[in-house]
Amino acid sequence: QGALLKRLTLNPDKVDAMVAGIRSVRTLKDPVGETMSALEMDDGLTLYQVRCPIGMIGVIFESRPEVVPQILALCVKSGNGVVFKGGREALESNRCIFRILMDAVKDIIPTEAFVMLETREDVDSILKLTDCIDLLIPRGSNAFVRYIQQNTAIPVLGHSAGICHVYVDSKADMAKAYKVVLDSKLDYPAACNAAETLLVDASIAEGFLPEMDRLFKESGVEVRCDASSKKYMPSAVDADDSDWDTEYNDLIVSVRTVNGVGEAIDFINAHGSHHTDTIITEDREAMVRFYTEVDSADVFVNASTRFSDGYRFGKGAEIGISTNKIHSRGPVGMEGLMIYKYVIIGSGQTVKEYSGPNGKQYKHTPVQKTLEMR
Repeated sequence: QGALLKRLTLNPDKVDAMVAGIRSVRTLKDPVGETMSALEMDDGLTLYQVRCPIGMIGVIFESRPEVVPQILALCVKSGNGVVFKGGREALESNRCIFRILMDAVKDIIPTEAFVMLETREDVDSILKLTDCIDLLIPRGSNAFVRYIQQNTAIPVLGHSAGICHVYVDSKADMAKAYKVVLDSKLDYPAACNAAETLLVDASIAEGFLPEMDRLFKESGVEVRCDASSKKYMPSAVDADDSDWDTEYNDLIVSVRTVNGVGEAIDFINAHGSHHTDTIITEDREAMVRFYTEVDSADVFVNASTRFSDGYRFGKGAEIGISTNKIHSRGPVGMEGLMIYKYVIIGSGQTVKEYSGPNGKQYKHTPVQKTLEMR
């Protein structure tokens, strides 16, 4: 309930962040109709790759009312329509924010392209609209996102869990490690990019973990650790196997020792959610191996997991964080709402002219040309 209330709360800081996100999106370059590349196939035959909107986006979300301005701003800028369905726990906040935003854009764009649905039955209806909705973006609990993914034929962009790790390597700068671990856990424990598991190289456990234990205790964090960590963390309780696969979204952290960067990588790939993981080290070989072999959307070196965020990545705002391996990955900004089409401008050419042993040869020369769009 504490995590839920944090997500529902709209305090001045959150309102300021929503406004800053909208203003940041406003400064982004208009992507619609942008020429991504041009190729001269032959004289008078040019192929253009042009950026265009996906179409109609369905956003189904729990709790967080700030989702509405984040995604609506990106959809307006990218030329997409959007259907929102929020949870009943945030109904009044969602209504209020949506009404304010519609009043702001009603004289500029057709507001029929933006819809707010409110009943529970609307969720199942949205999941069946394969001919109307081009992309679904679920934002909520693991069970909620999995339900969406398993009950629709519409493409889904998102992640079902945020099990993020901080690995403190044998060559870590201890001061950096304490700072990054605390920020990754404490900055916003309910966020999907908060650290849930701390991995520590066994060779430095005795020198690192007692102070880490003190800092966690001082910050009100419950520590659950393996047997090899427990002797250095007297405030901790014993972890069980489920702790290594749990997204707490709270002031709880699991701690485990590992024997080297290779074991850390194997553990993260086995127990993580492919969201965000970071290594604390001064050893170049270890850092390169870590960010090369960890199979996550975001892999950091000497930086908090909380940096995994569209606004912090300079995307203006974010649709969400995707652990998918196709389309978009990581914090997804406006580019995740765009696809492209190919346009050929010819002068009467036919494929027959280029067929057979005596056919004309294609030039396939990249050119600096821009296709005129409305």
